[in-house]
Amino acid sequence: MSKERTFLTVIADECGEVFEHPTLRFCGMNGLTPRKPQVEEMIPLPEGSRLFTIPDTPPIGYDPRKKAVVMVDQLPREWGGGKMQAVSAFLTPGYTRTLLPAAAYDRKKVTLPLWSYTAVAWCVEEERFYVAAAKVDRNPQWMPDHYDDRVLEPLVRERVKKSPDNRLIEQLSRCALDYHCFAAKNLFFARWEAPLPIAPTCNAACIGCISEQESDCCPASQERLTFVPTVDELCEVAVPHLETAENAIVSFGQGCEGDPILQADRAAEAVREMRRQVGRGTINFNSNASLPEKVDLLIDAGIDSIRVSLNSVREPIYNAYYRPRGYTFDEVIDSLHRAKRGGLFTMLNYLVFPGVTDQPEEIEALIELIESAGVDLIQMRNLSLDPQMYWEALQLPGPGVGMKKMLDEVKRRVPRIQYGYFNRTRDNFYPEGYETDWPLN
Repeated sequence: MSKERTFLTVIADECGEVFEHPTLRFCGMNGLTPRKPQVEEMIPLPEGSRLFTIPDTPPIGYDPRKKAVVMVDQLPREWGGGKMQAVSAFLTPGYTRTLLPAAAYDRKKVTLPLWSYTAVAWCVEEERFYVAAAKVDRNPQWMPDHYDDRVLEPLVRERVKKSPDNRLIEQLSRCALDYHCFAAKNLFFARWEAPLPIAPTCNAACIGCISEQESDCCPASQERLTFVPTVDELCEVAVPHLETAENAIVSFGQGCEGDPILQADRAAEAVREMRRQVGRGTINFNSNASLPEKVDLLIDAGIDSIRVSLNSVREPIYNAYYRPRGYTFDEVIDSLHRAKRGGLFTMLNYLVFPGVTDQPEEIEALIELIESAGVDLIQMRNLSLDPQMYWEALQLPGPGVGMKKMLDEVKRRVPRIQYGYFNRTRDNFYPEGYETDWPLN
């Protein structure tokens, strides 16, 4: 941004009506530390994004008269003086948030749902919303306007009718229609990336798991798979997709399951059969990669890429979030090294959070891992979790240097690293100009 802009705090009344505060200047949060935004941290609200309130949580902003950051819980008197609520953005896919909404999270009465909370402001000069975010992926296939349920529903019904005994297709029909999973929808649209959930169990107890929650936490986003698909069920889903779909990818490791590494033997058997029938398309494996010897098995079976989930490359922070059961952080790192040695396109599913991901110690540890393990791409995924819950679980000092500065520094020091948000097809693992393609426009 080249010209000066005035950002006002976006607020909501008790009924959820959203508008800008007349005088309160915008602040975001890095960790739970409120501050004014840096110029490079703000972009116009991307198309397809949504706004929502943070219930019973007053906003925080900068009061130019007091020259101080303040919490404000009442509307101006001339507007009725009612209670105010903070407002958040839910970004369309392909964008990484740079600041959290500035709000008095200690005042809220409930644990927030599993969404990725992003700071949003009103730009006075342009009369439009801005958000604290950076574009990290150009792939337009995941835009919401590609997923019309009116077109989808008859396709789902037809596919289920053709395969009435396939439990996996029945599961994915629920994922597509009930949970609105874009990957599941792709399967029935016969295009792009389709899912292959396989594991009903997990060996981590992540805070804010989207498929299984402890009773004292927030509701899970979806129900977890309850069975292990057979090789035939997996191939009946995957083979036609790999044979005919545009930009075809099939991926193990989905939101509606545990971790597929616990079913690596079944997955490897299925991959071998898929590759016996079809050589086209990309087979990807999303996982916590907690069992290194199983990564070797999958490499031998014929997968093309792996995406390893991490919230941090520092062991104490990883353990605080993942709460691993029966494996260690060192085994995850070992798997990353084995994946690259085995010829896989190697990605991090990096669950990012302003104030954690951009701490100097994290940046240095990330660069060391990229270089030692040969990581090809970092998917800068916004961690969907109540900010207060996450921050209190980690017990970190704050704040960080800023997410945009973090992205710039890593790319400056390791030019070959790629940023993204989505899995890639084989022909797009290393696109032309990727070493200098940052920032994205």
